[in-house]
Amino acid sequence: MSLPPLQDPAQAVLVPHWLSAVDRREVERVVTDALAGGPVHPVAAVHLAEVLTELHVAAAREVVWPAPTARVRRATGWGEDVVPVRLSAVELASVLSLPDLADVAREALTGGRSA
Repeated sequence: MSLPPLQDPAQAVLVPHWLSAVDRREVERVVTDALAGGPVHPVAAVHLAEVLTELHVAAAREVVWPAPTARVRRATGWGEDVVPVRLSAVELASVLSLPDLADVAREALTGGRSA
């Protein structure tokens, strides 16, 4: 299934959200629960699946290319478990629309660590 083109090309821009391991586990939990737990609009399901993919890509990126992330963490003072998870506006909105998302993860996605 392919998605219709976005009305606003800016919605496709991937923005890094610097999430700790706890934040990433919470996002993964709530997205997985939403996809497994009941009816989800098909387009939202695609965006949520893309979020799960990006969580895995972020972990792999940290293993393959650790130096850039390490430089950012040193400069900002963030913990060793903080990595960038790149999400589009529609992917972010899909996650933020989930009512079971913990406040800590919601703050991490919308607060000071988003670039």
